[in-house]
Amino acid sequence: MRVLVDGLDHPEGVAVASDGSVWCGGEAGQIYRVDAGAGTFEQVASTGGFCLGLAFDAHGALFVCDVKHGAVFKLSGDRLERFAEGFRNPNALAFDGAGNVFVSESHAQGEPGPGLFRFAPDGSGGLWHDEPLHFANGLALAPDGSALYVAETWAHAIVRVPTNGTGTREVVAQLDGVLPDGLAFDAEGRLYVACYEPSQILRIDPDGSVHTVVHDETAHLLCHPTNVAFLGTELIAANLGRWHLTAIDVGAAGVPVPPR
Repeated sequence: MRVLVDGLDHPEGVAVASDGSVWCGGEAGQIYRVDAGAGTFEQVASTGGFCLGLAFDAHGALFVCDVKHGAVFKLSGDRLERFAEGFRNPNALAFDGAGNVFVSESHAQGEPGPGLFRFAPDGSGGLWHDEPLHFANGLALAPDGSALYVAETWAHAIVRVPTNGTGTREVVAQLDGVLPDGLAFDAEGRLYVACYEPSQILRIDPDGSVHTVVHDETAHLLCHPTNVAFLGTELIAANLGRWHLTAIDVGAAGVPVPPR
């Protein structure tokens, strides 16, 4: 592990653009662009709220969850606008190959509720999966697009929801003793799980086996990691407990942005 960039304001969300730049948010609504090679950053915009999950669409627009505003913002070039609103706690985002964006609604600790939203590129849409979830958090689309994987934090579990609208969610992994947060698939179909507590990264292989990739007992280099995203063979983790992004060489590349 290594520090990719330091001096950020408690980053929670992280996303990688097609040009290799790394983007993350801050707890005062900052939207940062990080030059991974130089280890520097600049603030390019602000929601004025508290940024959580971030994700890029296939056209390079950045979508940002903001818990203070209860909304999802869209940043296209230098234009920042509200894309969807009316949430209690919008947390994470994931795009499918058709350009639809999934949004997790976390509600609050100890208050399960629905759940998962889906919006078309034009902003139409709404509640997509109405089963109650115990703090729906990180999202990742399966490499083949067949299912949406969800970190159900206070159930200590990773669940799978089919995207074809048939069937109910199923538990992929029960992770007792940890609080799963961010999710990311590599190109081999292995799912990486950032754990807010304890500070570690797990990997779930296609056969269902769970492995520890890295664990920081001091919660210093990896400190309450939340969202994760791939930059080449490095997994970039946002550390809500500190002021930096951590780069972890996992020896595998992430899943490319779905084509449209």
